[in-house]
Order: sequence, then structure tokens, then C-alpha cells
Amino acid sequence: MIELKLRLLSLLLVLFVAFGAYAQTGVTAEAIQQANLRATTDVNANLLGQIVAGSRYPVIGRSELYPWVLLGDPATLQPIGWVFRDIVTIVGDLNSVPLSQIEVTNTEVIPVAAPPEASRVPGATSAPTPSPSPTLAARVTGAVTGEINIRYAPGTEYERLGVGRAGEVFEITAWHSQLPWVQIRYPASPNGLAWVAIDLLDIQGDVYSLPAISQMTFALPTLTPTPSEVDSAQYGDVPLSPEFRALAVSLWEQMIAAGFDPLTSRLGSVFVKDLQTGEAFALGDEIAFSGMSVNKIAILTTYYSQRTTPPNDAEANMLAEAMVCSENISTNEMLSAIGSGNPYTGANTVSAFLDQLGFADSFIYTPYSNDPFITPQAPRTETTSADQVSAEPDPFNQMTTSEMGMLLDSLYQCAAGEGGLLIDNFDGEFTQTECAQILNLMSYNRIGALIESGVPIDVRVAHKHGWIEDTHGDAAAVFSPGGDYILVIVLHNPVWLNFDESSLLVENVSMAVYNYFNPDAPMTEPRDETVPATCELLGNPVIEELMSPVFP
Repeated sequence: MIELKLRLLSLLLVLFVAFGAYAQTGVTAEAIQQANLRATTDVNANLLGQIVAGSRYPVIGRSELYPWVLLGDPATLQPIGWVFRDIVTIVGDLNSVPLSQIEVTNTEVIPVAAPPEASRVPGATSAPTPSPSPTLAARVTGAVTGEINIRYAPGTEYERLGVGRAGEVFEITAWHSQLPWVQIRYPASPNGLAWVAIDLLDIQGDVYSLPAISQMTFALPTLTPTPSEVDSAQYGDVPLSPEFRALAVSLWEQMIAAGFDPLTSRLGSVFVKDLQTGEAFALGDEIAFSGMSVNKIAILTTYYSQRTTPPNDAEANMLAEAMVCSENISTNEMLSAIGSGNPYTGANTVSAFLDQLGFADSFIYTPYSNDPFITPQAPRTETTSADQVSAEPDPFNQMTTSEMGMLLDSLYQCAAGEGGLLIDNFDGEFTQTECAQILNLMSYNRIGALIESGVPIDVRVAHKHGWIEDTHGDAAAVFSPGGDYILVIVLHNPVWLNFDESSLLVENVSMAVYNYFNPDAPMTEPRDETVPATCELLGNPVIEELMSPVFP
């Protein structure tokens, strides 16, 4: 009975409005920029005038089926036209406004009177007399204000065609009359067009002077499937087994789910190599990242290429401070030793060392910062074949995950007496003992986070981690019961990367890789380990081990 009464009341309100008796509803509308007034709830209906921001008009009716409202003359309350609801600001309870279906049938364009002083926005000018006919639309553009998805059609359910970055400007070609989306010119789309949510753009020009699109279904050309990152993930000549490829898929899905998407500025890369089979994959490998402290692996390896005797006590402490305690001053001392007293020369020597290994996308040309003992010099930089834009890498210290992974692989092969890149490219400069010493030293690097937390506490992890404000990474050779492997992962977020986010993802990736190699004794959750806040080397056996001419 109540529902029937409500329907009758609604019908009476419709009839009341239809026969021309209009009353103040207390609800007003003001154009967000400017808005067209139409004869009916259709963007193709007769144009009756325009309203602009700064003046409010009484809402005297609303459509039951479409997002349109009927505006009245502020003085007489007679209808002056229908306006699309999303391009006006509504003040008041719109549900209290009666439903209407009328067509404003004036044969002449109605000059829209300025509202009374009381209804004007302070400081705003009165609405101008509307033009009798629409003018030819000027070019309308939208500047991206953040980072946005560009879609094939107006809705988040449609496939993403690309990502717009802050500052990019797109030409707007049309707007949707039912949805808050605009169509843009987008050459990468099969039909040259794409869609963006209107609120994500800073629009220049009158978007509502452009053609309106009201259709809700779209007959679009079929998209060519975008190759999966995993499809081209194989690194090296050894084909991936279905199981190893499935691991790559799993890791990539984890990274995407955590919001590290290569099409955005929040991205990441991971490299994994099975040291038994030689299978390897690299995801996001085209990206150059800041080398951080991870590149200290390259510095340490170069340092050993120049040695013919084991380090003495002072040298062993220097190496341990650089690799176990991650001290930058000690690292710069290593660079000075490599460069015959000049850390900049040493950095250049490390880059040449990496080049000789065939690692053309990784380099370091400057000492580490915050060192009061170094007189600054102008370092060089390098243009590589990697993407040196997306992750905003340090111009003087860069790496890719695959090259750092293969450097670890070469140390592992050398330490195992199996040859490898170091032996092939630096004949006579490395011994099996030296390579074993390098990995042993890195095994003492304990931080209780990142790759370490994804494996049991008794599993040896020879690694070097690194983090700066916007980039975090870890590179490790892991000696697990079910097989040894290399894992390198780097994550980037512009300006600031939250360590809780990055550490959790790295731990879960590490655990997934460990479980792949150890399916009979998998970990169920990352390991939590308390590590002393300070790095203490006094009494650490690594010093004596570094000084030993033999390594068991």
C-alpha cells in the first residue's frame, strides 16, 4: 500500500510539473565550468542556451531514467532547459525534486537571466546571455595530473591500453553523456582513440562543446594480445622447463599484485638462476636501477682481481666494514685502493671491469656520498641500452638485475672450480679460493630482512642489499638443501619507497623461490629475525677467514 501511494505521489508530481506549475524546491545547480541547456535529456536535442560557473539556478525537475536535471528561470521558475547532471554542482536534496519528462518547446533561444543577487556566488559575474547557436569547438586538451590508466572504452572493466604520466597532454575528442569519461586521441590504440576518467585530467577548453557519446556498448577492434613479460623472460640459452616458467609467472603475479607494474612508475625487476640446470629468467630486465650498495659486489670483485696475496688485518677489516656493515667510507677506501689512491679512478676501473665481463648496462663512476675524506670531482656518466628513465636511476651508479645476477653466478662458478665468466675474461686474476672468500664474506651480511627472511635461518645466503629513498634491492647466492640458486630483486617507487612494502614483497618472492627448490620442506611464512642495531666486527671470525691463504 505504501509503495502504491508513493507511485501515485510521484505520478502527481510529474503531472504537476508537466502542466506548468513549478515551485521552489530549494535545490540549485551551478555549472562547474559552463554547461549547455537542451530541450530534452539528449545531447543531440535543441541547444537552448548556456550557463556558466558563478550563477545558481533553481532545479525544478529531474529525469527518472537519465542523469539530467531541469532548470528554471530564477524569477519565474519557468523551465529554461535540461542540463547534464555531471557538469553542474547540485546543492540540496535532489531526491526531493519532482520527476519530469517535459520537452522545453520554446521556438526561440531563451536568454538566460542572471539569478537574483541572493543566489549568486560571491565575487562571481552574472551569467551571459547564451549564444543562439553552438560555436565550432576549439581544440580541447587534458593534462595528466598524476599517473592514470588509459582504457579502451569508458570504464575500468575495459582493457588498459597504456598509462599516462604526470604532465602528459592529450587531445580530447569527445565526452560521454552518461559516464564521467572523455575520449582522447591515442595513436597506440587500434582505432586511434582511448578513454580517460574526466576527473584525472586538468582540462583546457570547453569539453562540452565537443561531440557527446551516449552509447553504452562498444564494437571495438580486437586487441592484439600484449606479450606477457614472462613470454620473453628466458635468460641465456637454456630453455625454461614448464615448472621453472611457472615460477616466473608466480613471481610476476606477486609483483603486479603488490602494485609494482612495469607500465607505471612504480615498478620492479627480478632475476632467478638455477645453478644446477643453468635455467634462468629475468623479469623487467630492460630497466636500469640505481646501483645502491648492491653494486659493492662489483667493487669487491674488482678489488680481488688486483690482489695477489690475501688481505692483511687492516684490509680485511676494510672489506668487512664495506660488505658486512655496508660502510660507505670503507667502500670508498676500496675504490681508492683499486684506483691507486684516487676513488674516482677506482670507480672508473670497476666500470671497465664490468664492461670486460660483458655487462654494458651496469657501472659506477663516483665514490659513495657523505665521505668527508674525499675531494669531490666531476664524475662521468654513461648512456646504455637499458631503460634509464623509468626507475630514475642514479646517473653515476646503475645496475640491472640480470647483470648483477650473472656476476654472482660467475663468482659461484669460480668458487666451485667450474670456470665461468671471471675465469674466461680475467685469466689468472682469480683463484678458486678468492672467489670462495668473496662469497663467504657476503654470507656474514645479516640484516634479518629481504631475501634472508624468505629462507630458513640455517640456510647460507651470500648477499648484498641496498636501499635509497626510492629504490630497494637485494642480490644473493642462496645455498639451499634442495639446490643452489641466484636471486636478485629490485623495486622502485618515485620519491619514496616504503620499506615495509618492499621488504614484505622481497621476503615473499624469496620464500616462493626457496619453496620451488625445496618442495618437501617448504616455508609457510617469512621468517622474523632480530638483528643487532649496530654492526660489530670485533671477534667476528670473518676477519681471520679473509686473511687466510686457504679456504676450506
